[in-house]
Amino acid sequence: MTYTGHAYALGAGTIVNAIATWKGAAFAVDLKTFADVELHNDKGRIEGTIEGQPDADTRLIERTVELVLQYFDIQMQGSVKTRSEIPLASGLKSSSAAANATVLATLDALGKEMKPLDAVRLGVQAALDVGVSITGAFDDACASFFGGVVVTDNKIKELEHREEKEKDVLIFAPEKKSFSSATNVARSRSIAPWVDMAYKLALEGSYEEAMTLNGFLYCSALGFETEPMMLALEAGVKGVTLSGTGPSYVALVDTVSRSKLKESWSQLGISGSLISTKIYNKGAKKLAGLE
Repeated sequence: MTYTGHAYALGAGTIVNAIATWKGAAFAVDLKTFADVELHNDKGRIEGTIEGQPDADTRLIERTVELVLQYFDIQMQGSVKTRSEIPLASGLKSSSAAANATVLATLDALGKEMKPLDAVRLGVQAALDVGVSITGAFDDACASFFGGVVVTDNKIKELEHREEKEKDVLIFAPEKKSFSSATNVARSRSIAPWVDMAYKLALEGSYEEAMTLNGFLYCSALGFETEPMMLALEAGVKGVTLSGTGPSYVALVDTVSRSKLKESWSQLGISGSLISTKIYNKGAKKLAGLE
């Protein structure tokens, strides 16, 4: 017998990167990753594919399905396929979205439920198991799963705060890729006292100030240009940062600052794409009934 499941989860932007202190904050954006899971009542392996990426590393989505099956002590074989609106390896949480979507699609196929935070933690464990994340990115995973703005303690995998926020977002995503697993952790840890200041701002709800402080700190530590951030500030933006470990930059904008920043970022002379989106306050979702 064949069991199928379908789901999506969200991309996200950084408020505070958790690599330095294990404490982070992020917000979901209206960019989705979709997962389709097919399972059979046989022993065997899980085979993954990523649409449009024939040579991509599929270990994360395969491991995620395996962990869901282990959680329920079920032995099955099958496949998982993902497709995404999120640029890969751009700091926009494509791995967290893929893991979350795969967890939900597997649950959909099995007709099972998990507590939401357990589902998030399972995807985080899959990311750690296959080495695509340094901390497991619990903050990114929570934003991707629950939507809105989240503040987390990644070390103990606790969601400290979540709220909904209406705000437009402009993303500059350079073509250059940057994989979290290759990040210089030692340099990131050296800025920890100041990143902790940004985290405290996030806990107080001063998200834009937290973002901007985070951005200047991590650009300096990881060797990214601060010019995109300066252009954002000159355009009237209050919240702008390097997203994750780069190379994308995210800014919280209004109608006026978005127009100015689009023009400025388009003249940077760096090959990439500009993405206009918004904070997405609804969470990840099963898409039951689709075939």
